[in-house]
Amino acid sequence: MSMRMDAGMDMSAEMRAWVSPSLIEANYILSLSRQELQEVIREEMLANPALEMDDKEICPLCGGVVEGPFCPVCLTNQQLERQEASYEDNPEIMTQQSPNGIAEDDFDPLTLIASETNLPDQILSDVRTLLDDNEIPIAEYLIESLDDRGYLTISLAAVAKVFGEAEEMVEEILVLIQQIAPVGVAARDMRECLLLQLDYLVRNNAEVPVAVQQIVEGHLEDLGSHKYGYIAGALGIATEEVEAARDFIRSQLSPFPLQSQEARSWKSPNSAPYVAPDVVISLHEGEFLVEVVEARHFFLRMSSLYEQIAVSLSQKGSQPNVSDSDKKHVRDFTSRAKVFIANIQQRRETLRKIALCLVDLQEDFLRGGVRELRPLTRAIVAQQVGVHESTVSRATANKYVMLPTRKVIPFSDFFTPSLSIKDVIREMVVKERAKGQPLTDREICSRLLQQGIRIARRTVAKYRAELGILPSTMR
Repeated sequence: MSMRMDAGMDMSAEMRAWVSPSLIEANYILSLSRQELQEVIREEMLANPALEMDDKEICPLCGGVVEGPFCPVCLTNQQLERQEASYEDNPEIMTQQSPNGIAEDDFDPLTLIASETNLPDQILSDVRTLLDDNEIPIAEYLIESLDDRGYLTISLAAVAKVFGEAEEMVEEILVLIQQIAPVGVAARDMRECLLLQLDYLVRNNAEVPVAVQQIVEGHLEDLGSHKYGYIAGALGIATEEVEAARDFIRSQLSPFPLQSQEARSWKSPNSAPYVAPDVVISLHEGEFLVEVVEARHFFLRMSSLYEQIAVSLSQKGSQPNVSDSDKKHVRDFTSRAKVFIANIQQRRETLRKIALCLVDLQEDFLRGGVRELRPLTRAIVAQQVGVHESTVSRATANKYVMLPTRKVIPFSDFFTPSLSIKDVIREMVVKERAKGQPLTDREICSRLLQQGIRIARRTVAKYRAELGILPSTMR
C-alpha cells in the first residue's frame, strides 16, 4: 500500500463578516452602566493625555447639567443647594459643625455612626422601593403585625378596613413583602409558610420529592398525626415515599421562618446599595420628556494643545524638528481620544432613542401604572429605532430609568410580556372570591384565551404560584 502526499496552494474568493476594533469598543461602551462608565472614563483620562474634561455645573441630586438657577432634570433650586455646604467637597467642616448646626463643643461625633438595623426595618426598607407613597403605611402595618415566628397575626380584611383600601391591594403588598423577606416570613399559616419555602427551592432548581407538595397542600395535619398509611392511600403512593417526604420537610423546611438560622444571617436581597438612573423620564405639561443623565466625567473634549499640534503636523513642510516618535505619539492619542468621545456620544444618542421609543410604546404604563403595561420585546424596539436587537439588549442591560413618579426601575421592566398576564390572572382570582366559585388553572387558561391571550395551563400554574395564589382546591 502506497501513500502520496501533495502540497499545493489554492486561492478562492470568500465573503466573511469582519468586526472592526472600533465597533467592538463602541459596543463595550454601550453595554456599561452609568457608574461603570464613570470608572472607564477615569481610567481613559489617566492613560490618554489628549483627553480633557469639560467643566460644567452639575446638579448634586441627579447629575444633570444645570442651566440657570434650576436643574432641568429634577427641577432642584440650585441657589438653595449652594447655601448648604457639602461635607464631600469640604470634609473639614464636619469637625467644625454638626449637621444640625450645633457648636463644636456640644457635638458628639458618635451620632454620625449608623446603628444596626433590625430585620423588620431591613424588610421595610427594601419594600419601600417597590411601593407608592400611599402603600407604604400599609406595608409598615403588616410588618409590625408579624409575630416572633414570622407569621402574620392579623387578617387582610382587618388591615383593609383600617386603611379604607381594597383587600386585594393589601394582598398585593403582602405578596411583595413575602418576596423580599426571608423565605416563609409573612405567611398567614404554616401551610402557606411551607409552600413559600417549597416554591423558593423549586425556583432554585433544588431536588424536591414529588409527594412533598401534595402532602403540604392537603395532608399537613395527617402528617403531624403520623397517618402515613392514610396519606399513601389517598395519594396513591408507597408509604416509603411519604416517609421520604416527611424527612425532607423536617430537614429542609422550617415552620418558624423568623427563628431559623437563615433569617438570622439574612441580608437585603438588593446587592447594590445605590442605584443611579441612566435615564430620567419626567412629565411636563402633559408631555413626557426624556433625559439621558450625565455625570461630571461624561463631558469630555480634545486637549487644545494636542489638537493644535495634530493640525500643524497634518500640514506639509511644518514642524521639521519633530521626531517620528513624537508625531506617532500625537497622532495615536488624538485619534484614540476622538474615537472614545464619539463612542460616548453614540451611547448617549442610542440610549435616548430607545427611551423615546419606550415612552411612545408604553405611554399607558407610564400614565396608568403596571396594569397598563403592554407586551413588548426588544426586537420590536429594535425595529422601531432602526438598530439590531443585540444593540437594544446591550443598551438596556444593567441600566435604570427614573419614572415621573420618581420610582427607579430597571429597563427590563419595560420588556416583561408576562407581567400584564399575571395581573389579569390576579383580577380573575379576585372576582372569583366575590362569586364564591374558585377557578381551576384550566378554567383560567380558557378565559385568557377568550381575551386573546394564548397561554398553556402549566404556565398559568407557574404565574399563579409566583403571585402567591393557592390552587383552586385550597381557595
